[in-house]
Amino acid sequence: MTGTNKIEFMLRAIELAQIGMDTNSGGPFGAVIVKENHIIGEGFNSVTSTNDPTAHAEIVAIRKACQVLNSFHLPGCEIYCSCEPCPMCLGAIYWARIEKIYFASNRIQASKINFDDDFIYSEISLDINKRKIKAEQLLESEGEALFQKWKAKLNKTVY
Repeated sequence: MTGTNKIEFMLRAIELAQIGMDTNSGGPFGAVIVKENHIIGEGFNSVTSTNDPTAHAEIVAIRKACQVLNSFHLPGCEIYCSCEPCPMCLGAIYWARIEKIYFASNRIQASKINFDDDFIYSEISLDINKRKIKAEQLLESEGEALFQKWKAKLNKTVY
């Protein structure tokens, strides 16, 4: 699908969210990735139908766009999301090097229909010892040794 403006791309993201809801695939979320005015990846939330907590619309769209471009980076791309990306999706957007995010609903609105986006954003900003899910560091020196091996590795693909 190609489009000529931001509204068309956002409407497609919203349409995908509706399709996902209508097929009971997952929550009310859709996303499209656009490069040079063409949709190169799209998806809707399929968390509950695939039993995959990472199957958010943005992640699905990123995976498809990366396949299309045969790359793990998406420079020159924009993402249109029916809702502000959750922290996981935002991280994936940054890792993919997508250049701009457009969204319709926001995380506060999502929290009003029982999605955890806003809660997780607030958790991330807390000190690690104050988060709901406890974390404990183990074998720090072994982990650091692994990083030093990566640093010295000559034939690595940097990302």
